Amino acid sequence: MREFIVEADGGSRGNPGPAGYGSVVIDAATGETLAERAEYIGVATNNVAEYRGLLAGLRAARELDPSARVRVRMDSKLVVEQMSGRWKIKHPDMKPLAAEAARVLPAAQVSYEWIPREQNKHADRLANEAMDAGKRGEQWDAGASRAALGARTAAAPPALEPSGPPGDAAAGAARAREALTRTRRAPAAAPRPAPSADAASDASSADAASDASSADAAAASDVRAAGTVAASTTTPGVSAATTSGVSAAATSGEAPGVSAAEAPTVGWGAAPDLGAPATFVLLRHGETPLTPQKRFSGSGGTDPSLSDVGREQAERVAAALARRGTVQHVLASPLARTRETAAVVAARLGLDVTVDDGLVETDFGAWEGLTFGEVRERYPDDLNAWLADPEAEPTGGGESFAATAVRIAAARDRLAAAYAGRTVLLVTHVTPIKTFVRLALGAPPASLFRMELSAASLSAVAYFADGNASVRLFNDTSHLR
Repeated sequence: MREFIVEADGGSRGNPGPAGYGSVVIDAATGETLAERAEYIGVATNNVAEYRGLLAGLRAARELDPSARVRVRMDSKLVVEQMSGRWKIKHPDMKPLAAEAARVLPAAQVSYEWIPREQNKHADRLANEAMDAGKRGEQWDAGASRAALGARTAAAPPALEPSGPPGDAAAGAARAREALTRTRRAPAAAPRPAPSADAASDASSADAASDASSADAAAASDVRAAGTVAASTTTPGVSAATTSGVSAAATSGEAPGVSAAEAPTVGWGAAPDLGAPATFVLLRHGETPLTPQKRFSGSGGTDPSLSDVGREQAERVAAALARRGTVQHVLASPLARTRETAAVVAARLGLDVTVDDGLVETDFGAWEGLTFGEVRERYPDDLNAWLADPEAEPTGGGESFAATAVRIAAARDRLAAAYAGRTVLLVTHVTPIKTFVRLALGAPPASLFRMELSAASLSAVAYFADGNASVRLFNDTSHLR
């Protein structure tokens, strides 16, 4: 009896959003690819797209040989566990798809196996090709896919060509696919080490980041699974970390127009009975003339506009977000630098900008326009109190970090309810972004002094229906220089 391997995947750029699936049928004995299927399916969730990929793969296997045994390999734990009968299917969109998949072939002929995402790259590539085609108003074309794959394979470095004992065709085919994917995933530049800086000085100014590069860094790396936390720090002895057993280098591969590793989506998946989360993509405005000077620049100062560098950063991040295709709404702080940044991005995305007063920067009182050193010289006691106590206000009746946290928490609750299941770009400032992240992590107020946010950098927080939150930080912009 013949045995086939079906590898299937699906993705949604927005969850729900523009979606597609990919499936491949492989001869288990030889490793030969026997059939490929992919399709753009319009607006759908990740789970729906994954089930549609499974259905297409099973049907392709049945067309080849209805009596063959089929081993389904997917990186969707949900689909594998539900189709294996170990998890109940509660979501109304999942039930008919699972029932239909169960009818394609006799249950005794089909088994299911979960595999890591990196082992499902063939199907993932097909799904992304289908979504890219859909974005162009086309359907996926198998011939074009094979031609593109052949071109990429021909360009692969010899050192990555598959090797192994003669006759090990299945392993050779697997190594060939892995070699191709490694070539496509190669980073454009080596990662930049975390800078060493005085943590309090770096974090004390709301406009204190000195990175002059643009920040479409979110298009470079991704922590895909819900529940993953990535933390960035410039404090000596505290390193960047990830939790929940998911590497910060993992990629989702669901961004429009580019490969899986180049631009993953922001949107998180969730348990089917919870629905998609409200996802806030947090964009710090581009540089102003005060940014490279590391001066306090809050809501009580001169309200500077973007510099030429800041406008260039806004254009670059707009291009990055356009490639991702996940943002559905744009909100901005009322200050000039955020409204300018938001306008550039929204124009590229074809969206309107809504100004939200809750996103405004902290008021730094008499410290506005001063450097950290100047504040230390003029108001040493007030500065020391501010660094030690979140209730302390900047000199002259500015806003304390505690008051900022109350304001941001109120904005969070209001916006999460209003945009449940949507992906929203919030164009705001250093302190609000750090506060969103701190509250999501359940971190103490002192953690604000241990985060760095470059100009025009992106972070994201997803809020789930069960009250939990998940954080992603995309703050390294060195590869854009």
